[in-house]
Amino acid sequence: ILALDETGKILNSAVEGYPCYAPREGWSEQDPEDWWRGVCAGLRKITASLGGRKIGAVGFSGQMHGMVALDENRRVVRRAILWNDQRTGSQCEEITWAAGGPAALLNITNNRMLTGYTGGKILWMKENEPENYARTKFILNPKDYIRYRLSGEIATDVSDASGTGLFDVKNRRWAQGLIRRTGLDPALFPRAVESVDAVGRVTKEAAAQTGVPEGTPVAGGGGDAVISTTGLGLVRPGRVGVTLGTSGVVATSLDACLPNPDGMLQVFCGNAPGLYTAMGVTLAAAGSYQWFRSTFGDWETERAKREGVSAFRLLDRAAAAAPPCSGGLVFLPYLTGERAPLNDPDAKGAFLGITSRHTKGHFARAVLEGVAFSLRQVYGLMESVGHGVSSDEIVLAGGGAVSPVWRQIFADTFNLPVRTVYGSAEGGSFGAALAAGVTAGIWPDLAATVPLVRPESRTEPIAANVPLYAAQYEKFVRFYGALKWSFRS
Repeated sequence: ILALDETGKILNSAVEGYPCYAPREGWSEQDPEDWWRGVCAGLRKITASLGGRKIGAVGFSGQMHGMVALDENRRVVRRAILWNDQRTGSQCEEITWAAGGPAALLNITNNRMLTGYTGGKILWMKENEPENYARTKFILNPKDYIRYRLSGEIATDVSDASGTGLFDVKNRRWAQGLIRRTGLDPALFPRAVESVDAVGRVTKEAAAQTGVPEGTPVAGGGGDAVISTTGLGLVRPGRVGVTLGTSGVVATSLDACLPNPDGMLQVFCGNAPGLYTAMGVTLAAAGSYQWFRSTFGDWETERAKREGVSAFRLLDRAAAAAPPCSGGLVFLPYLTGERAPLNDPDAKGAFLGITSRHTKGHFARAVLEGVAFSLRQVYGLMESVGHGVSSDEIVLAGGGAVSPVWRQIFADTFNLPVRTVYGSAEGGSFGAALAAGVTAGIWPDLAATVPLVRPESRTEPIAANVPLYAAQYEKFVRFYGALKWSFRS
């Protein structure tokens, strides 16, 4: 959560945590009430720090594809099923064939029905929890639930709706025919607004819980993978951004809803009316490094507490001490299956090429390199499908972008300069704040916010490292093909 002023300066930010549940392998859930408690706590901190400044509007960003089911009293029916949940393979097949097959589905939505998408989750609930489905009257994405709690309004925005797999992206409306053929009730789906539209106002009850004044406008906002590109200044075509959040995103803006051959990418509505975003999403980018720290970083975590630093920075030091390509060690970052470019929910993570000389630093660096390789593979896919993707630099964002060693690895792997910009470490929240500024009338449109996205750092490729990483990247790509058979359980 952050507060932004009219010059684009971040006035304050707050982070709150909440648990994630995995009832079975491949399942991922959270309690929406935990989100709301975290939002209330964070907003109280932010509003208390503003010294009476007027809040022009509240914007929203949140994890995409999650399913929040509400009953007729608008109470949560069950824990939210998240973007990285892999239980819906058969339901995605059902939806695809209800559309008339893969090509027919692409003609309707311009996207495959992936296991992470909301559509499969709703059908899964209908088939496996019929009592919960019968109680459900509204389906929201995660950030839309927070907007509902703030304003009482049931709505989504076109970028998040694109990620349900049941949205006519080209025409920016629900694919009503597909929804009916799937056997779902079209009434479950909320109105879809543009990201900069005003949707409602903060209620008296929410004002008391959060400190945000009653009557403050709330905006449409956007799904995190899309609205983070707005925070990078990728409002118009011509630049490529890479986001290192829990998931990884390679994205660029499009002037039109271009074809998506074989559905290998995701083409969603953009945050500016009439614009679109092409992207490829991996499931465990910075999430891989988080897993490594949690599983193997107890020493760094304890030392970080004593020294008042981040455990990740201590792991970075160890990674920086290891040589480029980690002494031949390769990491496959498929900890929860993989989306782009593999579309394989059964893919598994692996360390390959382990020898007795490898230290924790080698393993840490291999994780950073494996994530960079997977996103380089997505970038190559975007180049190959004919969207005219080209860029003379990579704009890097997300929490992982604060790591100098990771920035250097990206520069060497992509053989392009890597730039970070002001607010890039904040992920989607910075873009959400810019969109809210348009809602409030501070800026006329999102294009006017691009000058506020100021450069912070630039990392050039190291010429000697580029061929080394090119060879290691080829090895990385081949390892998945060689091991794919073993991932089937």
